[in-house]
Amino acid sequence: MISKHRWPTAERAAAAGPPSPLPAFACGDNGGVRAAAIVFDFDGLLMDTETTMLESWQHEWRQHGLELDVGTFWAQHGGDVTEQRYQRLAAAVGPSYDRERSHARRIAYRDELHRRLGLREGIGAWLRQGRAAGIRLAVASSSPRSWVRGHLTAVGRLGDFEFIAGGDEVALPKPAPDVYMLALDRLRLDAGQAVAVEDSAHGVAAARDAGLRCIAIPGLHADLARFGRADLVLASAADLSLAEALARLDG
Repeated sequence: MISKHRWPTAERAAAAGPPSPLPAFACGDNGGVRAAAIVFDFDGLLMDTETTMLESWQHEWRQHGLELDVGTFWAQHGGDVTEQRYQRLAAAVGPSYDRERSHARRIAYRDELHRRLGLREGIGAWLRQGRAAGIRLAVASSSPRSWVRGHLTAVGRLGDFEFIAGGDEVALPKPAPDVYMLALDRLRLDAGQAVAVEDSAHGVAAARDAGLRCIAIPGLHADLARFGRADLVLASAADLSLAEALARLDG
């Protein structure tokens, strides 16, 4: 495992060596776009594991005759807030709450939902188009690498990506730029040569603070007013081809 660190830009550049050359991405009538790599977020972007997470918590609250307040469910920051969610449920249920039993039941329900989960709309086409154009593809997620690998393996798409940079490898989760800086280290690229694709406002902040241009495809539960730092916002990856989306960045 790589040590958890935050390298200054100069140190990262020295360690990475000279930037890799940029491949041309053919965009037809939209002109040429130059992008050496696309770095994707995972949860909510490649696969909608955020909706399954919400549904698993709703299911568990209902086992106690309670209803989860969805309006206060989503954290406006990165990081794992699972324990806080269990504490909130425990406080609502009272002394009879069995944390171990509750957790096992919720995870079993969530895993059943995941067995039916695929890529988000349009994402499969973007991955095919990127690979066909010779653009390098990677993942930068606040989740552990094992989580991302497991899901991508289940849908047969792990091989699309050169590597996964995970939250278990860096000091701070998004919105800190750490995981994107790690991805750039592994790509041996300058930030200007890569494009991030994100579904959350804190993911956009992480990518932009690392120096990457960023396409946002907000998740179903995202507050659209918080995506002002994205270079391009789409409702779905199916709205444009990857070439067209990249052309919009340069346009």
